[in-house]
Amino acid sequence: MNKKLTTLLLIATVIGSQTVCVNAAEKTITVAIWDNNQLDGLQQIADEWGEENGYKVEFDVLGWDSYWTMLEAGVSGGEMPDVFWMHSNNALKFEGSNVLLNLNDYIESDDAINMDNYFNGITELYTKDGVHYAIPKDHDTIAVVYNKAIFDKYGVEYPSEDWTWDDFAEAAQEITDKGADDGVYGTYCNVGNNQDTWYNIIYSYGGEVITSDKTKSGYDEDATIEAMKFVGDKILPACPSQDAMASTGGDTMFLSGLVGMICQGSWCINNFYTADHASDYAWAMLPYTDRNKNGTCESEERCSIYNGLGWAAYSQTKDPDAAWSLISEFCSEEGQKKQAELGVTMAAYKGVSGEFANAYDGMDISPFIDIEEKGTLVFRPYSKSTGTWESDVSDALVEAWNEPDQMETILKKCAEEMNETISEE
Repeated sequence: MNKKLTTLLLIATVIGSQTVCVNAAEKTITVAIWDNNQLDGLQQIADEWGEENGYKVEFDVLGWDSYWTMLEAGVSGGEMPDVFWMHSNNALKFEGSNVLLNLNDYIESDDAINMDNYFNGITELYTKDGVHYAIPKDHDTIAVVYNKAIFDKYGVEYPSEDWTWDDFAEAAQEITDKGADDGVYGTYCNVGNNQDTWYNIIYSYGGEVITSDKTKSGYDEDATIEAMKFVGDKILPACPSQDAMASTGGDTMFLSGLVGMICQGSWCINNFYTADHASDYAWAMLPYTDRNKNGTCESEERCSIYNGLGWAAYSQTKDPDAAWSLISEFCSEEGQKKQAELGVTMAAYKGVSGEFANAYDGMDISPFIDIEEKGTLVFRPYSKSTGTWESDVSDALVEAWNEPDQMETILKKCAEEMNETISEE
């Protein structure tokens, strides 16, 4: 048995009265996630841990909505996995509840885990009142994926490091105009594409979705309104109709050859790498804007929203020591390097994501990593009620997507309603 796990079993009574020490060889650890793209790599890491410790690790991949319904049921004692993910949309809702295991004592006794080694924004997200409820799993960035065949067909210049958002919009419109007879559009930006598209534009303009102290909406700020007017006036005319985007996802349209380029997160690379026409696809860094002089990003610097999941354990798991040992395996420096090497995701552990760029043979995904040095990373906007106000904003923006001249009015209304939601947190 792994020395670390043996030690944990010996200190079980110190950690908590609910701990039950059993023969690890007879046990199974259950893990719940929502992204099937990450399953193979995570299963490989987990199996290696399991072989060393005499455990079987069973993964359950749920849909996004089903996943959070499962955790909600856990609040009232419903059936729960031993180990699972946390996300910025819902983390604050569960921290301090009876769902998440307090990890402080485990962290203190484990030499492989030092919280200073992880991206600070992710660590802060999963910490409440000094208690760590999840260990940072990964971080992600955003880049532009484009179809070289479409750009070549219509004689449009490929995206480059030098592109501004204006250049992006102009190229998208040129493809839309030239591809009209073929039903091809330049880009795709639905109301739900916040982290991968318009959040990045807002912050590159110096705007914000929520204030840094998480007490007030930023949708009524001048810079935010200017950024979203740009989306309405310049980006949306080069997109399929709102109705079409509401019924068909951006990845589907892109992979079907109906869209020339989209902004997408590093967690989705495999969708394009394994596609039938993968050789036609290439990545570029997000554009920048030169309009922002005094905001979050400096003038002529690009912004990428980043987020990070966390590995958490169920507070009532019958085998908390093994649950922690598996989390420690995933989040140790070695485990984080392996995660990057396997192309699962970039690491939450600082400085070990370099191998991620080499994980997809034949496809250059370096823009996801290069932006960390050539741009500014902004942590994904969140508060305790993110799931509520983010959904409300998306619903409200449908009207603005259909009538862009109403963008400012709708954004100010979004700010009012969001402020009311935040005030009730």
